[in-house]
Amino acid sequence: MTDAKGFETGSALTERSLPVKGRRIRYFVGGDGPPLVLVHGLGGSATNWIELAPLLAPTFRLVIPDLPGHGASEPLPGVSGLQPYADRVAAVMEHEGAAPAPVVGHSLGGLVVLRLALRRPRAVSAVVLAASAGLSIGGAWGRNLLTAVTVIRPGRLAGRYRSIVARSPILRRIVFGVVSVADPVGLSDVSVEGFLAGQVLHTDTGSAWRALRDDDPRQELEQLGRPVLVLWGSDDVQLPLDDAFEYARRLRAPLRVIAGCGHLLIGERPEPCADAIREFLVSVGSRRVAAVEDAGTDAGSVRGP
Repeated sequence: MTDAKGFETGSALTERSLPVKGRRIRYFVGGDGPPLVLVHGLGGSATNWIELAPLLAPTFRLVIPDLPGHGASEPLPGVSGLQPYADRVAAVMEHEGAAPAPVVGHSLGGLVVLRLALRRPRAVSAVVLAASAGLSIGGAWGRNLLTAVTVIRPGRLAGRYRSIVARSPILRRIVFGVVSVADPVGLSDVSVEGFLAGQVLHTDTGSAWRALRDDDPRQELEQLGRPVLVLWGSDDVQLPLDDAFEYARRLRAPLRVIAGCGHLLIGERPEPCADAIREFLVSVGSRRVAAVEDAGTDAGSVRGP
């Protein structure tokens, strides 16, 4: 894959764009079934889901946006927090008739999804936090590293030569070791290119980083009121497993830890990630059916024969 045209599932994802308050948002749509929204992380793009999307598309109609300033989406003027990013995701969902829907957020995308669910609860039916940012950023070293990366943008160089990176074990370790991939050499070539493809298109990842750095959702998590799955890589050192336990505790949510992968779990171990997402959403649907049936039974017992 060299560009968005190669970002395909069993049936090709269609690239679309939507102007929101004068700024273009690029996104992809494809698959069959009820809607499912996938939101990428800081410095990523919609193509980050290139390995996971084909596994989910037979069951769900996928909506996968580029966040503002990332990929081919235009940047936002005067960003003062993450809510404008969540609002753009909501606009795409509404335009595509994909609300309410479950939403999966990876890294920064996890915090964007939380902001979306808190601000627009009717748009979100369930949440999957995949190595979600928001509780820590890996300590001072991690914060300084991410600041440097967003300013210097070394990913642009890696993105231009992503096919070469995919073929070189040494370059894989250099490029992906920084972002806490447990086994950079074990990444598929498609996954390597999917993670790097958006790098050459980014126009403003710094605003998202500053908004992320200043955001702390702890005091609001108990207000969420939606089913949540916490999904994490066992070897994530960028956002450590302690964050996963903290999210699970505060949200009273199940935690699924994927063995043998780090921060980019959606590309490192796409099959178990897809299994976890599907199983969670099936269980959410089953609980809703049971609740409706229980409500009907209770109402019948009140009314009597």
